[in-house]
Amino acid sequence: MTDVVARIDDFGRPAWIALMVIGFIVFWPVGLAILAYLIWSGRMMGCGRYGDMQQWRERAAERWERKRERWERRMQQWGGPAGMRPSGNRAFDEYRDEALRRLEEEANEFRSFLERLRMAKDRAEFDDFMRERRGRQAGPGPTPPEPQPQS
Repeated sequence: MTDVVARIDDFGRPAWIALMVIGFIVFWPVGLAILAYLIWSGRMMGCGRYGDMQQWRERAAERWERKRERWERRMQQWGGPAGMRPSGNRAFDEYRDEALRRLEEEANEFRSFLERLRMAKDRAEFDDFMRERRGRQAGPGPTPPEPQPQS
């Protein structure tokens, strides 16, 4: 069951909405059950400006990873260590393997860079928050000017 849900999640919210509409057309309790599941699981509430962006990013990364793994499994069926069949030209095959290995290394380095960047941003936001909080505890700040009556 979770595999089916994961596959529908790969297509995103439009797939869930289409499935719900089809459920209502076929037999209304099925559509109602799908709607209840969507609300209960939070699949209809987790985006937009009120949603948790970090959770959305993590779910998008998980979906991307699942798609990549599924693609690799399909390519494995074609043969070869990375889903690639030998071309018959050993020099090209070695070049291709080296290029793919280098690209994978660069992708891993980029992922770690993004993680460090997110961590630095989070640290800066936290430091700003703590600085602001300490400033509020140090004493009352300047009082805001009172509004002037308009005549």
